[in-house]
Amino acid sequence: MVMYAGAVAIPLVLGAALKLPKEQVAFLINADLFACGLATIIQSLGVGLFGIRLPVMMGVTFTAIGPMIAIGSDPNAGLLGIFGATIGAGLFGIVVAPLVGKLLRFFPPVVTGTEILAVGLSLMVVAAAWSAGGFGNPDFGNPLYLGIAATVLVSILLLVRYTRGFLNNIAILLGLAIGFLISGAAGQVSLGELNEAPWFGFILPFHFGAPKFSFWPIAAMCIVMLVTFIESTGMFLALGEIVEKPVSEKDLVRGFRADGVGTMIGGIFNTFPYTSYAQNVGLVSVTGVRSRWVCATAGVILMVLGLFPKVAVLVASIPPFVLGGAGIVMFGMVTASGIKVLARVDFHNVKNLYIVAISIALGMLPVVSPKFFSRLPHELAPILESPILLTAISAILLNIFFNGLGDAKEARASLMATAKEADL
Repeated sequence: MVMYAGAVAIPLVLGAALKLPKEQVAFLINADLFACGLATIIQSLGVGLFGIRLPVMMGVTFTAIGPMIAIGSDPNAGLLGIFGATIGAGLFGIVVAPLVGKLLRFFPPVVTGTEILAVGLSLMVVAAAWSAGGFGNPDFGNPLYLGIAATVLVSILLLVRYTRGFLNNIAILLGLAIGFLISGAAGQVSLGELNEAPWFGFILPFHFGAPKFSFWPIAAMCIVMLVTFIESTGMFLALGEIVEKPVSEKDLVRGFRADGVGTMIGGIFNTFPYTSYAQNVGLVSVTGVRSRWVCATAGVILMVLGLFPKVAVLVASIPPFVLGGAGIVMFGMVTASGIKVLARVDFHNVKNLYIVAISIALGMLPVVSPKFFSRLPHELAPILESPILLTAISAILLNIFFNGLGDAKEARASLMATAKEADL
């Protein structure tokens, strides 16, 4: 259930940002669940050279949201451009997987923490727009919308405070359900498409047509791929220690390849870049479940859930202001996770302050001033209009400038400690 919430979040965010019709958002939800389950099976059980063979659940990375919105907003690219860039990034990930270990030195906590912080801050724009009624809503800011969003937020907080175990873990889903019921009672839910949707439907490759391949969108997604590899590294190492199965260099490469093939599968099956969710560390620690077969079974369940269009239409019918209340929690937690990672940084070294300050400032430029880069070549939009990629590139380069290349072993140990403490 926890992974279901994460799986449906990205299609809802992207669908709202790109103003996609409900039936397309519903299909993206089903496609996401199906591909998510397939990628999870490959990662947890392993297929030849692919898969870490640990209890790992896969899901779409939030790091990709900014670049995907920039690509999808381009009328020459759209969804097909996103799928093409996703496939290209997946192939890139498979090829460079053996080299990633040598790149760890470029991603100390000051870089990874700054990047995660930027992801959370940039997504708060989406949460705010949702809470007020959604992008392009002529009644934007209606007090009814704000009131329902606040009710969802308060409901989630009460559930987190006063429940334990399973109910606590699905607090966000329950909050969404409460908001959905209140919205329905207020006449704010439209279920007209529900009767037209079939009960059962297969997810076929290239449902929207042949993907479009362009250099800059693929380049943007390749950067996302590298960032997610680094995040996965810490999770793999921490998870291996928890389940008492030391992770070797070969294991890491197999895990990276599975992230790459999962991303390629995502593009083929009309969805987005996949990564090994860092929340796996917390889930295994809390539940005590160490069997990779449990995760593989969960992957099968996700694939089955992706075959029911009526359920996806129901999820796609959740009003934006209901999502806004939950988005404040989800995206705020991403921001807080970035702050927790940065807590490991030595800020007595003023150079690290410069790295964080300048990287966040540059990354937020397209957020606070959307037309800031409008006079530059349009082809660069997937990078320049993505606060997440701008922050990542800036943080990496500034860290090299101020702190040098660093040490790969120290970076490896730091990433593992970060994954344990912050759960990214």
